[in-house]
Amino acid sequence: MFNRRTFLAGSAALAAAAAMPRVRAAAPQRKRVAFLGTECRVHSHSQHFLDRLTLGYRWGSGWQQPRVDVASVFIDQFPEGDLARERVKRHDLQLYPTIAEALTLGGDKLAVDGVVIIGEHGDYPLNEKGQRLYPRYEWFKEVVKVFEDSGRAVPVFNDKHLSTTWPRCQEMVDDSRRLDFPFLAGSSLPVTWRLPSVDMPLGAPLAESVCVGYGGVDSYDFHGLETAQCMSERRRGGEVGIESVHALRGPAMWEHLATDDRANTRRLMAAALGRSHSLPVTEGYVSDPISVEWAQKVLPDTLAYFIQHRDGFRTTLFMAAIQDFNYAGLRSDNDEIVSCQMFLPMPTYSATTADFFNPLTRHIEEMVLENRAPYPVERTLLTSGMTLAAVDSIHQGYAPVATPEMAVAYQAPEASMFWRD
Repeated sequence: MFNRRTFLAGSAALAAAAAMPRVRAAAPQRKRVAFLGTECRVHSHSQHFLDRLTLGYRWGSGWQQPRVDVASVFIDQFPEGDLARERVKRHDLQLYPTIAEALTLGGDKLAVDGVVIIGEHGDYPLNEKGQRLYPRYEWFKEVVKVFEDSGRAVPVFNDKHLSTTWPRCQEMVDDSRRLDFPFLAGSSLPVTWRLPSVDMPLGAPLAESVCVGYGGVDSYDFHGLETAQCMSERRRGGEVGIESVHALRGPAMWEHLATDDRANTRRLMAAALGRSHSLPVTEGYVSDPISVEWAQKVLPDTLAYFIQHRDGFRTTLFMAAIQDFNYAGLRSDNDEIVSCQMFLPMPTYSATTADFFNPLTRHIEEMVLENRAPYPVERTLLTSGMTLAAVDSIHQGYAPVATPEMAVAYQAPEASMFWRD
């Protein structure tokens, strides 16, 4: 029965409870990453990623604050115009002299939740094939040693291709499997905007892929190969590996492309060029249809990589005097062509905001937060291998190169994961 006595007793109990000190629930600890970069200057990859992981980035119609904390920084080189020291001071970060100390925060065991390796840009030597010897493999092995010494491992991101030889690339992937840590690698091309916003269905009946882009050997050619591979891997049956790579340039390339066996490749090249926003302006351009014949006249020194997959699928990368990356794929069921541009607006747009780094930064964060890679590292393993085989083809006088070692099979994820905002 509710009466004055029970009311007073209840009131006293409430007052006593209110007087007791409140125990706040502890906020979940934010994940922390070690940031390893070759150099940090304006428009270098280290600047783009470090700024997004400390300042945030545009996402949708708003601003995304960083979802992980940068616990430590290691920078290898400090050229004129260095921004690393200023960024460290601005964000009250800790700059460490070695990779091991960056991962252990100066202690003797791993003390971070993720590692970001940005081995791009900087003053590093070239080898006899013209490859820039960025220390991605060497840094990765230093990271692995800390993992082994600590008895645990955390997710790792590696910017762009893995290394300069196939055995090193394979070893990096094998290490991630052996120590069972998520490993994400590659560039922004698979996850940037697409114009139009083409989502290649998983299991699509694709017969051939073409990318028409730009860039140097063992450099932006990797971007073009990723442009094609992130679509090709979604074909029916998935990816099964690469059989051979053949690089050809100029007249020899156009002669090979003119053969009867390359009729579909010619169709796809014209379709991909039709997506470009940077075609050279020539007399009669407005009235002349875009065709391989037109391209041969205005883009005569084009370099191509002709890639044969182990299941008969074909990929061709054309690197021409344009400034964008354009994809075209042929459906085997209805002979229709699917095409789009992977929007990496260069060079002027990158001098302003370079928003195409945003989705890749987000995938890095999600890998660390969820302890899983959003898409298979085998994509980067194969595109690294294609790049290296093309370098070998050129170094051997544009001879075809067999690639039995690249028998790498994998399935793409259900979601394409490119930027739609």
